[in-house]
Amino acid sequence: MPSTSADVTINKILLTSFAAGITAITGILTYVYYRKYFKRDVMPAKWRPVGVLQQINIFPVKSCGALKLNADDFIECNVLGLRLLSVLDRALMVVSHKNEMITARKYPKMVLIHTKLVGNTILHITAPGMDTLELDYARLSGKDIHTSVWDSKVDAMLCGDKYDQWFSYYILGKEKGLKLVYYPYPMPIKNTVSRLTKEPYLQPEDTGTFGDATSYMLMNLSSIDDLNTRIPRPVDALQFRGNFHVKMYKSQAYVEDKWQWIRIGDAAIFRVVAPCTRCIFPNINAVTGERDPEGEPLKTLTKYRMVTRYSSPALGIHLGLREAGAIKINDVIYVEDENE
Repeated sequence: MPSTSADVTINKILLTSFAAGITAITGILTYVYYRKYFKRDVMPAKWRPVGVLQQINIFPVKSCGALKLNADDFIECNVLGLRLLSVLDRALMVVSHKNEMITARKYPKMVLIHTKLVGNTILHITAPGMDTLELDYARLSGKDIHTSVWDSKVDAMLCGDKYDQWFSYYILGKEKGLKLVYYPYPMPIKNTVSRLTKEPYLQPEDTGTFGDATSYMLMNLSSIDDLNTRIPRPVDALQFRGNFHVKMYKSQAYVEDKWQWIRIGDAAIFRVVAPCTRCIFPNINAVTGERDPEGEPLKTLTKYRMVTRYSSPALGIHLGLREAGAIKINDVIYVEDENE
């Protein structure tokens, strides 16, 4: 039966309505995507102050103690991490004779290895019962080896026999078995660890040096205070290995979970890229180097701080640097203005 003019008109109306519906749905999805991803990834024009930077932690040797800083030190924030003169955060790492990463998770006494910068390039490394080890960044030279940080492969430079012997004797009680390596590159070359690859705001250059995940991590001291009300023995924030300790103007535990952007002082700007999931490391007392006998605080964190997309609890936030700058203790901490 041949089509009538009425049938053609109806078909045109149906097609027009269908096209309009598709356009509307596409518009809605585009708006949702814009709101969820693009708009949230645009650097804020307005900021609001939330607290002050109470402490800055640079860990010259991965898994070891923090560098002793002066209150008036200006610390550089660059793409690799925190830097004070020649010292770069986690640019040194201990590896086994098989070139495998060694951390305090297995050897808790590593947290008792401390460092102090003497002059511009000399690092003094100390540990209980050990003579002071002197490392001159300006004279580091050695062959490269293949190693990895978790499942992320990276090349590193051997520091030399005297460093290998010192770390071997302190950690293992043997003359050899461990090696000290250095990150010699001017830019991040390490791939993102596999567990973070689905984080939408994480960029390849956020991996830093030998850090577990990213080049920067922040702890809200209000969250530590709340955690300490839940466990039998209070823990020090340093056990969480954060680079930045924020003292809030108004005590707000876990508010950092909702932050998207952070500015420290007048220049350094960071994107929040992932929650910091926790392992057994925070169970190690930063002063005594001993593990908590009851597995705290990880045991308690597992009860109330689990993240749905991970198999571990979270405390603290990983950051990616978006604008470099110098910072100092007591700088104001700003976050994005939600009313922008």
